[in-house]
Amino acid sequence: MKTNIIKIIGVMVILGGIIFLLNSDRNNKNDNQIKSTTYSASTLTAPEDSFDFKTILMKDGNVSHQFKIDNQGTEPIVIEKIYTSCMCTNATVIDMLGKKLGTFGMQGHGQSSTIKIEVGAGEFITIEAVFDPAAHGPSGVGLIDRSVYLETNSAKSPKLELSFRAMVIR
Repeated sequence: MKTNIIKIIGVMVILGGIIFLLNSDRNNKNDNQIKSTTYSASTLTAPEDSFDFKTILMKDGNVSHQFKIDNQGTEPIVIEKIYTSCMCTNATVIDMLGKKLGTFGMQGHGQSSTIKIEVGAGEFITIEAVFDPAAHGPSGVGLIDRSVYLETNSAKSPKLELSFRAMVIR
């Protein structure tokens, strides 16, 4: 009986040691990933960072606007995250060749905000912001202000905000 208890305790100690070693190795990998982040000296700029749809009718459905985003710096810049301020808004990335690279929405509402898109020096991308005026139901009328956020590896300006507004009527 005592022999079985000693064997069980021995197995538990060995398993605990293995679990400890595996977790410490995982933590070291995460530390290395954080330290290896490369920052860019460039920044992304938007010649137009806000747009006014003026008055829109809820019954007419979605409205959209395209924002051009430029990298006028000398180094590539990586867009790491894209998300919106509200679930009624989605953003689509369109590269220089016109290829759509994903649709992004509000964080925590089912869509991933993580992306790794490199914008080379002198290149541009387009962000298409789409607003659904009916997303808030019949009571969702009045003035709205919404934003699309881009998080980058820029050392100077890591976050870019694109905004729009509209007066929603029935």
